[in-house]
Amino acid sequence: MKIRDTDLLVLPGLGNAADDDWQGRWLARMPTARRVEQHDWHKPQREAWVDALVEAVAEATKPVVPIAHSVGILTIAHAAPLLDKSKIAGAFLVGVSDWERPEMAEKFGDHGFDPVPHEPFGFPALLLASSNDPTCDVERAEVWARAWGARFVVAGEMGHFNAASGHGPWPEGLMTFAQFIATLTPPSP
Repeated sequence: MKIRDTDLLVLPGLGNAADDDWQGRWLARMPTARRVEQHDWHKPQREAWVDALVEAVAEATKPVVPIAHSVGILTIAHAAPLLDKSKIAGAFLVGVSDWERPEMAEKFGDHGFDPVPHEPFGFPALLLASSNDPTCDVERAEVWARAWGARFVVAGEMGHFNAASGHGPWPEGLMTFAQFIATLTPPSP
C-alpha cells in the first residue's frame, strides 16, 4: 500500500501531540492524516477514547492505518474488539505507556485503561519500543506486542518518543513507517 491510499488516524497520548513533535509534523505533512480528537487530553478515560476511535474508523472511506503513541496504543488495544476489521489495514504503534502502574490510578483516578487487554488485534501491527522509556519497561511492551499479534522492535534508547526526548522531526520513524505501510495490503471486506 501507499500512504496516499489510506486514512491515517493519529492517536496521540496524554496531553495531545504538539505541532513540533513527530505526530504533529506527520499530521501537517500527510494529507490523508487526521487526529482522533479526544474530549479531554489531560485526563484520559478509556470509554471516551475508545468511542472516539471507533467513530473515526467508521467514518473512514479508505483503508485505515492508526498511528498511535503512548496511551493511544492502549486505546487501540481496548477498541480492537469493537473495530470494523474490514476497514483496518494495520496499526503503527510507538512508545506504549504502562497504565497498570499504581501511580497512574493515583494521578488519573479510575481511567479504565487497566488491565491491558491481551487479545490479538486481528490486523497487522508494529510496536516500536524504547529500551529506556520511563513510561513502560521494554519487557512489558514486548509481552503486550506478542499478545496483540504485533511485530516488536526495540528502537534503542529513544526515551518516550516525544519532543522532550528529541523526537521532533524523527526522520528514522518516518522511514520505518513508510516501510511498514509498504508491507500492508488493503483489508478484505
